Amino acid sequence: MEQKWNERYKDQEFVYGKAPNLFFETWLPEFKPGRILMPADGEGRNGVFAARLGWQVTSADLSVEGKSKALQLAAEQQVTLNYLVGDMAQLHFEPASFDAIGLIYAHFSADKKSILHRQLNTWLKPGGIIIFEAFSKKHLPFRKENPRVGGPEDIDMLFSLTEIVADFDNYEILVLEEAEILLEEGKYHIGKGSVIRFVGRKLR
Repeated sequence: MEQKWNERYKDQEFVYGKAPNLFFETWLPEFKPGRILMPADGEGRNGVFAARLGWQVTSADLSVEGKSKALQLAAEQQVTLNYLVGDMAQLHFEPASFDAIGLIYAHFSADKKSILHRQLNTWLKPGGIIIFEAFSKKHLPFRKENPRVGGPEDIDMLFSLTEIVADFDNYEILVLEEAEILLEEGKYHIGKGSVIRFVGRKLR
């Protein structure tokens, strides 16, 4: 998996663009800046956006090439990122370390995704925020029709509303929806797709 993402991020172009995800861009300014964790932050477009708003950002990804691009973007935008390279399952933080977590197209293998969501929950402070957007289980027909829209081909790596409610059952739900949207994010998220969107505040 590391090889796949390193090959993709070696491209001189920012393959998902430099602009933040629109849902993340809409919701993050609603909350007071603090410490935010950005799993699967890739080339850093979302982490850099958070840093521009005054958040103290810890980004993580499998790809060292992604880190290189993210630090380049951070330098362009005159902000800093703490960027860790490695498997999320192998990273360790103290409980309640973060005020927010941004999960933007953070697709993990079927056997890991709920476990990782539970782990992320322990790292978030009570009252902390999760902002989540990722492809839904209804996305595969869109991907088949237009591979450029991206997303996993394995339905078990995609999400349902039921899974999100189960994984984040200790949250006040601010937004939870399944929606068809038009993606225009670089060259690998182009076209119509089906996504799950979730914003939640941790209760305990």
